[in-house]
Amino acid sequence: MSEAGGGRGCGSSVPQRAPWSLVAATAAFCLVSATSVWTAGAAPMSREERQKLGNQVLEMFDHAYGNYMEHAYPADELMPLTCRGRVRGQEPSRGDVDDALGKFSLTLIDSLDTLVVLNKTKEFEDAVRKVLRDVNLDNDVVVSVFETNIRVLGGLLGGHSLAIMLKEKGEYMQWYNDELLQMAKQLGYKLLPAFNTTSGLPYPRINLKFGIRKPEARTGTETDTCTACAGTLILEFAALSRFTGATIFEEYARKALDFLWEKRQRSSNLVGVTINIHTGDWVRKDSGVGAGIDSYYEYLLKAYVLLGDDSFLERFNTHYDAIMRYISQPPLLLDVHIHKPMLNARTWMDALLAFFPGLQVLKGDIRPAIETHEMLYQVIKKHNFLPEAFTTDFRVHWAQHPLRPEFAESTYFLYKATGDPYYLEVGKTLIENLNKYARVPCGFAAMKDVRTGSHEDRMDSFFLAEMFKYLYLLFADKEDIIFDIEDYIFTTEAHLLPLWLSTTNQSISKKNTTSDYTELDDSNFDWTCPNTQILFPNDPLYAQSIREPLKNVVDKSCPRGIIRVREESFRSGAKPPLRARDFMATNPEHLEILKKMGAASSIDAEDGLRFMQEMIELSSQQQKEQQLPPRAVQIVSHPFFGRVVLTAGPAQFGLDLSKHKETRGFVASSKPYNGCSELTNPEAVMGKIALIQRGQCMFAEKARNIQNAGAIGGIVIDDNEGSSSDTAPLFQMAGDGKDTDDIKIPMLFLFSKEGSIILDAIREYEEVEVLLSDKAKDRAAILKGKMIPSYIINSNPDMESEEQPSSENDSQDQSAEQITPSSQEVDLVDQESPEESSLNSEPESSSPADTDNAASVSASEQNSNPMENHETTSLDGECTDLDNQLQEQSETEEDSNPNVSWGKKVQPIDSILADWNEDIEAFEMMEKDEL
Repeated sequence: MSEAGGGRGCGSSVPQRAPWSLVAATAAFCLVSATSVWTAGAAPMSREERQKLGNQVLEMFDHAYGNYMEHAYPADELMPLTCRGRVRGQEPSRGDVDDALGKFSLTLIDSLDTLVVLNKTKEFEDAVRKVLRDVNLDNDVVVSVFETNIRVLGGLLGGHSLAIMLKEKGEYMQWYNDELLQMAKQLGYKLLPAFNTTSGLPYPRINLKFGIRKPEARTGTETDTCTACAGTLILEFAALSRFTGATIFEEYARKALDFLWEKRQRSSNLVGVTINIHTGDWVRKDSGVGAGIDSYYEYLLKAYVLLGDDSFLERFNTHYDAIMRYISQPPLLLDVHIHKPMLNARTWMDALLAFFPGLQVLKGDIRPAIETHEMLYQVIKKHNFLPEAFTTDFRVHWAQHPLRPEFAESTYFLYKATGDPYYLEVGKTLIENLNKYARVPCGFAAMKDVRTGSHEDRMDSFFLAEMFKYLYLLFADKEDIIFDIEDYIFTTEAHLLPLWLSTTNQSISKKNTTSDYTELDDSNFDWTCPNTQILFPNDPLYAQSIREPLKNVVDKSCPRGIIRVREESFRSGAKPPLRARDFMATNPEHLEILKKMGAASSIDAEDGLRFMQEMIELSSQQQKEQQLPPRAVQIVSHPFFGRVVLTAGPAQFGLDLSKHKETRGFVASSKPYNGCSELTNPEAVMGKIALIQRGQCMFAEKARNIQNAGAIGGIVIDDNEGSSSDTAPLFQMAGDGKDTDDIKIPMLFLFSKEGSIILDAIREYEEVEVLLSDKAKDRAAILKGKMIPSYIINSNPDMESEEQPSSENDSQDQSAEQITPSSQEVDLVDQESPEESSLNSEPESSSPADTDNAASVSASEQNSNPMENHETTSLDGECTDLDNQLQEQSETEEDSNPNVSWGKKVQPIDSILADWNEDIEAFEMMEKDEL
């Protein structure tokens, strides 16, 4: 999780030399003339509309923050689907994600400075009192050093920064006496034992009460940490030192950064994803700008801004030169190997790299920032949100979206640097999508699957810390904010630290390491504000001209740079390299090419490594191909109105919801509840969707019994109490080994937690109507013809006061008041077939006590979705001959010879590639890596 932040304005008090690139990010600084140039290329947004959108952001924040305080506080986070707090140890473990939770009211602390930015000073004062009264930092819980630093320590320091600002203004916080700073100092000392390593790199986790290595600490045995985890400490630790005068914090953070710099790969100047904290050996040797590395680069540049140490800028520029040389393939940013930087390490990108255009703005490199941002925006327009990972041909790789703010952040900084109103329209789209697809009665729910629109019972603290802050600042005028935002720098969690810290308590000796840097182009070390007429050509359509070629990059286009091409070879008549998806085991020419790989030249070796990577990925896809994608159960009756979407497992029998119209109806419990015999309440389920409990018989038998009773569909609810799609692989119901063509109704499976949401709704509202479909449906279509207040569908919250329902619908009125979904109708999935969104599977072990397990298939976890490269979208007719020759985006058959099986294909590969084991193992490890 890394988010790029702000910088200095030209008029700010700065160290002796201030790079012009830093100035670019904060707000118009030296770009006043450039702004006037850029705005000429797009229709400006009126102040009235910007204020309206800003007010909508305020209302959305109130909805999220208010529900957290009402239903979750003092828990760390809100679970918006079940309207309760997430407490560590009381919910099923989600693995490393839970390491951010320390029983310290995480969301409240993370939201402190957001309250001030949004001009909610009274709420801020009240929130600070709650933190001081209720929060305990001495809990016996193991937490992530990285997450605790950026969210909690950063949140306390950001709260302190704005508390002293408000106190100086004389109206609020007059009672404040550095209490938040004292809490931050206490937490800082609790984190220091993590640095007790020979390298100075911190352990990834620490026990807040017992520290490291003690038996009761339950941590201290880890050997590896991510580069970002060790390299994203300097801003918070240095600020703590400069606020308090205790230099030890800045010293420890500097030592960690120094070690990472020394361990960079010297020939490429890149760093890997994970490193051994004791030996300094790189564990994962792939390098990019996304998950695992992202904020390391960000903090090098921002450490220069905040601390005025030239060595940090020099390090950043050295890395940035390598990034643009090897990783940047505009508009893409693809991971490479640190030892073989010309070789791509993967063919997909993760959502965390969306921060990078914002960092490029901070650097002053605007053109690639525009290109990558536009590519990401096109992906969002297709899927409504940025998938957690997507392939180079823009298919979903990992389908979830935890409401990450990185793209909104880059949108804000691009707008502040350029003044182009195009980015205001981008922000408007983000607001509409959040209200339309993520808003639920108790907050905003993360997307479990962007393809189906299903929700996850999760609202991370960074959503309030960052998303609303960046969106509000995007539309706000200077007079809308009660302090000068340009006097602060944003941390990776968007917490605000004052720039005056650069001249406070400077007791850290600065190591002169300039002799250790690679000689770079002088332009990388510009120190002053630029001539804006050079930076931005005097062309009102300059920005548009950069974006225009990327408008159709996601759908049926010919994107450039997706795979690095040896154009010189093609121009000289050489054939393009053999691609795995084109390989035919019966083609002698293909076999001859494989034999030559690695034997003739370094270029052939590079082709061979790429071919192996593609073959491993393609083999994995073949194994996943037969699995069905997840389905959706959408509650459409009052008071839900389609806002709650549950992830459902499909059935290998019955009506295929991907090929037929969705099934809609009221739900009713079957008797007997297990559905294993003839129903005794057929009148209750006639014409309805029957609810059945898992167990005691085959799924197909349950389906036949409810179908015979007249049910129009069935939902099987897991009998394993506490099971959830959040923590378990998606479940797929198999038949009974017999002919199941007689089953005509749709059948879906819900885990216990999701099923409880429907059962609780029945207990409270009696009549509950649901929609069974392959993906969530647009609310406007769901509510068509219903007597529903228009503001349920419309995105304008102001309409609530203008168009109230009649008094006889008071209960409906109360529920609807919280809703402001968008009226814009956007398909959740753009021309994506069920096969394209299929999931891989693994057989689930059978249980004697539950015979339907024996016939079940457990699909893969939602965070491991296939790329389906072999079903890519066909090219437009306008593509060049070179593109047609490469067939980078062409639609290919799984096997051009139907008589040749995949098994026959694999045999010759194994013998030919026997000498490449080391690289194959590396590729396989990267394939298994998760965000």
